[in-house]
Parts: sequence; structure tokens; C-alpha cells
Amino acid sequence: MHTTTLRLFAVTALALASASALAQNAAPAKTASAAKAAAKPEAADEAPARVERQHISYTVQADGSYIEQRESALKVLQAPAIERAKHESISYSASIQTLEVTEAYTRKADGRRVDVPKSNFQVETNEGRAGGGPAFSDIATTSLVFPDVEVGDTVVVNYKLIGKQPMFDRQFSVLDNVSANSYQGDLKVRIDTPASLWSQNRTFGAMKQVRDETVGDRHIVEWTYQNLTPAKDTRRDYSVYKVEDFPGYAFSTFRNYGQIAAAYGERALPKAAPTPRVRKLADEIAAGKKDQREVAKALYEWVSTNIQYAGNCIGLGAVVPRDQEFVLDNRIGDCKDHATLLQALLAAKNVPATQALINAGNVYQLPDIPVASSVNHVLNYLPGLDLYVDATAKGIPFGDLPVAVAGKPVLRVDQPELKAATAPLSSKRNRQRMVTDLIVQEDGSVKGKVEVELEGQPAIETRAAFRKVREKDSQEMIKKYFEAGGLSAQGSFTQDDPQALLDKHRYSAQFEVKQMLPVPGAFPVAPLFFNPMPVATFASSAQYDDSVYESEGQCIGGRSEEIYRIEFPATMKVIAVPPDARQEWEGSSYEAKYTLKGNVLEARRVIVDASQGPVCTQAHNRGYQQFAKKVLPNLKAQLVYQ
Repeated sequence: MHTTTLRLFAVTALALASASALAQNAAPAKTASAAKAAAKPEAADEAPARVERQHISYTVQADGSYIEQRESALKVLQAPAIERAKHESISYSASIQTLEVTEAYTRKADGRRVDVPKSNFQVETNEGRAGGGPAFSDIATTSLVFPDVEVGDTVVVNYKLIGKQPMFDRQFSVLDNVSANSYQGDLKVRIDTPASLWSQNRTFGAMKQVRDETVGDRHIVEWTYQNLTPAKDTRRDYSVYKVEDFPGYAFSTFRNYGQIAAAYGERALPKAAPTPRVRKLADEIAAGKKDQREVAKALYEWVSTNIQYAGNCIGLGAVVPRDQEFVLDNRIGDCKDHATLLQALLAAKNVPATQALINAGNVYQLPDIPVASSVNHVLNYLPGLDLYVDATAKGIPFGDLPVAVAGKPVLRVDQPELKAATAPLSSKRNRQRMVTDLIVQEDGSVKGKVEVELEGQPAIETRAAFRKVREKDSQEMIKKYFEAGGLSAQGSFTQDDPQALLDKHRYSAQFEVKQMLPVPGAFPVAPLFFNPMPVATFASSAQYDDSVYESEGQCIGGRSEEIYRIEFPATMKVIAVPPDARQEWEGSSYEAKYTLKGNVLEARRVIVDASQGPVCTQAHNRGYQQFAKKVLPNLKAQLVYQ
């Protein structure tokens, strides 16, 4: 399946009523010939406001702490932007930063300046009780309201964030992109570091370097960017993101990514030493288990199911795990806390483990310049089993990984210089088999039964979704599902116990739906009840305009089989059924067979998407789209009766 991986909606009783199939937003672009024929890119629509000026500077100290200064000027072009322009919020970590707003005013269209009065400022802080420190976040927010803003005015704010201590000792790194499809009047970026700190930098796209020199004991780098005639964004697929593809810049005192892993590990690994409490807990969880894999599985499942996610935005908490006692006392933690506790539990049972840093977003190739923000998630690696596990991701069986971290480069804390990667998800494991049995009544009412068997990622995500459904809600599931389509129904729903962390799942639904079908009438043969991986989703890219993909995209394959038995009453006559079909392309295939026996239609169709993710090339995506276009007509063909 192309562009997006198998992805389920969050299922609740109400969500089931409007259940949708897996999202697959394939990403078409202009054909190569059309692109060549275009004299210039289509201009972007005028925005209601535009950035006239944005000046950013970082003044870095020898210990890695820095002062960040930002000045911005936003001009209001249309009335809808007034409300947004009037409000500005600045957030920062109160324990390691202080804020100074040096200027804030409205520049009227006639040149007058109207300063923001002190009464228009509001400061919100996160604090603990009775002088105690906050548990989750020390983020403070200063909000200000600009006075007298009208169309044609410009709001200006200038502020400093003064760092008290660095995230990593004697290290500084920053990376940012700007949109090539938005107006940018005057962007300037300046980085001023001690000449004694080694550094490297790079610009991307139309970003220009205008200075790179040493003055005395300081090294100064400056970049500029301007985009007065932004082009319309024609790219529809951002499931794979490369920072080098967009205007921007990167600066780092890290020589390589290994230094980032080592810097993280220097403060994180000591917190992974098992305490007496952790040793006792590990013995209880793994009692009776001898095999290393079984021990690791039990400890992983305990952390995954018992420690809830809670962010850590308190100063250095962004890069330093909490203490084990806090995590166990409160049964909460962020990704670093999950990984650190699991490592400690594993160590208590003599199972070797370490931590690894990864990008959990849409970055599949780390930028050339090593920047700490490029890795935003922590998981564990078990060398003895050669296995990556992510206890932060809930509902994932031991030995599997969530889609967001599969097939990506990782920074191993135990071997910082090692080039390593998580394994991609196996397309062959993603399977769905759905059997539907329908009996149509003379008035168009339908009695039916649907049985669904899942394996791999769709099973994992379905289990995770159904865990949130309460027992009493599942009893109303059928009614609510069909009510969403304006139909009256009753029935029952059964499933395997969804609580276990497994990669297989089965569920079934029986229903009676009043006057569901028109008589006489027609309908395409398609699922009548929720299923996460219907055949049609594998062909959805065919519905886009005659186009090619302009970028590579996230993808994952799989197999979906649908079997139907539809029985009509003797008083009705089936006058047309969809034709049999077969299509193949580079390992992917579609086969459909429709057999009419009297008033009973038996249908079977199977689609196999052989795409090997997590990233598919432009050429592959184009080819698969052409395959899907040949499949789609058969899926749309209707069963006609009277």
C-alpha cells in the first residue's frame, strides 16, 4: 500500500459507526512532459498575511549554552489574518532559559508605532505544589496582544531567550527548513560561536551563505533567504521527508552522529543501573522463565502495558531520563524513561541491552550534518537476540516495531560509531481474509455475517484499537455502525481477547439491516462491515489524475482476500455480475472470480501488493499506480438485480 502505511483510526464505540478503511493518500504530481511544458511554476495563492522580516541569531558560549534572539515582522493583508496577528505566544523552559521581550509593537500602515502595553502581557508557568518542582513540564509561556491591528498593519516582536545551561556540554546544533511555497521577505540567520569550538554547517535549496569567518576568538556564520514570488505547492506526499530537499540550514559542533549517541549515553546509561527495587521487580515479572527471549519478552510486556506515556519537558529532561523510582512510583514516563527502565530490568536478569536513538517522524535518511534534533525517540536494542524493541509504543508485540520506527537508521548508544538500522516491516506478514455471507430479503433488508482474520500490522493495530472499546459499547457496535449510514440494524459482535500483545486477530459480526438495498437496484461488491485492509485500498492510487509521483513515498505491502456469498430471494433476478479479472505487475497481482448459481452469487477476489518498504521509489510508485488503474474498474463493477 503506497504513501501511507497500514494505519487504523482510533476505535471507540462511536468511531466504529463511521469506520473507514486504511488511509492511502497516494501522491500524484505533474507528468514529466507537463512539467517541461510549463514555463514556470504556478504562483501560490496570496496568503492573508506574510512574513516581511525574520531575523534569528544564536550566540553560543564555550560550554554550549546560548542566547537565541528572534525578530519578526508579520504584515496583515486580509481581514481573516487579523485575529491571528494580534496574538503572539513565546514558550521556553523556565529552569534553563529566561525570556526578555525587547520590542513588541504594531506598525500602522501610515508609519505610526503603537507599542504593546504591559497590561497586554500574560505569563503562564508550570510549577509544582507548595514550592515543589513540576512533574511533567517547566514550560513557561508569555503571551502578548498587539493593539489596534488592521489590514495593512505590521506586527513586530523582538525577544531573547537566554540559556542557563546547555543540553549537551560544549555542544551546539541547530537545523531548520523554510517553506518554498510561502512568502519570505527577509530571512537572516546568524550563528556566533567560540572559535575554539569545532563546527560544520551547510545550507539547502535557495538559502545563501553570506558570511563564514573568524573574528578574534569568535566564529561567525550568516545565511539569508528571500522568496518574494512563492510557487504553489504541488507535492501531495510528505510521508518521506529529506531536509536537503527544502530551503534551510544546519549547523553543528558534533563531528558525527556517534558523538550525539555518546553524549546522550553519558547521562542516560548511569540511570539504567538496576536498583534493588528494580531487581526485585524483575524477579517477580520473569519468575519461572529461563530462556533469554522469554525473560526479555516478559519484561518488555510489563513495561509496555504498565508504564503510561508522560512527556518530560523539564529543563534537561528533554535529553536525560527520569530516575527509576519516579517512573515506578507513578507508572509514567516518556520514551527515554521506558527505554531506561526496560534496560535496567533486563540488566537485573543478565539480559544484555542498550538504548538507541532514532527519528520517529517521516525522516528515513539522517541529514549529512549531525544535529541532535534529527533523532527524537529512544528505543532498546538487545544484542543477544539481535532485536530492537520499543516499549513506549503501546500494543506492539515483542519482536515487532511500530511503523514509525521500522526500517530507519539508529544511533546505538553502546556502539556510537556503528552504522545500524531497524528492520523494515515484512510485507508478507500483512494479511487479511474476510468472508461475507448475505441473505437479501424481498424488501431489500439484509441478514449477514462477516468473519475477518488478520495477521501482521493490521492485526496489531486492530487489537490496539479494540482494546479501547468497552464491553457495553461493543454490544451496541452493530447498531451504531449502520446508523452512521442512516440505516436501522441490530446484531452482535465477537472477537478474540484483544488485550494480549499478538500479531494475529479474529473478529466477526452478525447483523440484520432493514431495507438496506433498493429494489430493484445495483451495488458494487464491497465490504459491509468494518475491516482494516479491504482490497479496494490497494487500488486507491488509481483514482488520481493521470499523473506520476514526484517524490518517493512511504509504503508497505500485504495481501487481502475477500470472499462473498450473496443470496437473493426467488422473486428477484440477478441480471448482471462483475466480470472475472486478473492483473499482474512485478510481483503484485489481482484476481477476481464471480460465479452466479441460480440466485446466489459467489465471489472471491485477492490482491497482493508486493511493495517492499518502508520507502518506495518514484518509479515503483508510478508503476504500481498503472497496475491499480487496471484493477479499479473491476472493483467498481456492479451487481445488478430486479
